[in-house]
Amino acid sequence: MPGIIGKKVGMTNIYNEAGKSIACTVIEAGPCVVTQLRNADTDGYRAVQLAYDDKKDKNTSKAEKGHYAKAGTTPKKKQVEFRDFRDEYNDQVVLGKEIKIEDIFKENDFLDAIGTTKGKGFQGVVKRHNFAGVGQATHGQHNRLRAPGSVGASSFPSRVFKGMRMAGRMGGNRKKILNLRVMKIYPEKNLIIVSGSIPGAKNSYVILEK
Repeated sequence: MPGIIGKKVGMTNIYNEAGKSIACTVIEAGPCVVTQLRNADTDGYRAVQLAYDDKKDKNTSKAEKGHYAKAGTTPKKKQVEFRDFRDEYNDQVVLGKEIKIEDIFKENDFLDAIGTTKGKGFQGVVKRHNFAGVGQATHGQHNRLRAPGSVGASSFPSRVFKGMRMAGRMGGNRKKILNLRVMKIYPEKNLIIVSGSIPGAKNSYVILEK
């Protein structure tokens, strides 16, 4: 599946032909460099490894420097494998070649976006699972408004069932959003605007798949 790596810039809105405002996400995508080609004979599967965002030499190991030197490019911060590039992209997937937005996507195409959600730390059940809480502070309930309530029975089964919704770490998970529409592409600025929201904070890495 062909794709490209980018960074989330922020959000904006675009008006369609009917004058309706559509919330959109702005992504700085590419240019990415082909740093490795995998094939079924040596690796057991077909894939193209793309790398994005320059990295300082002092933060790069010797192994990484050698890996990027084979592709004739500078060290990169982010690299992703895209499996089974379609045949129409075979002429573009050459070691060391740059892949740009306009090589993969066109306006009005649909894509899938993968990002890492914002980390919220340790959160209670009201924020994490949308519990309503007690709802009112009557009859002396001064500290139960956001409490989880009962989590298990007593004598039977004498335990808490797996999957019980409780307080815990929230966010920081990999999430995929399907079927976002490409609203606008600015090739000279490496910007792509897609409809809807994409998980992650500003400047976080995003993977776009066709």
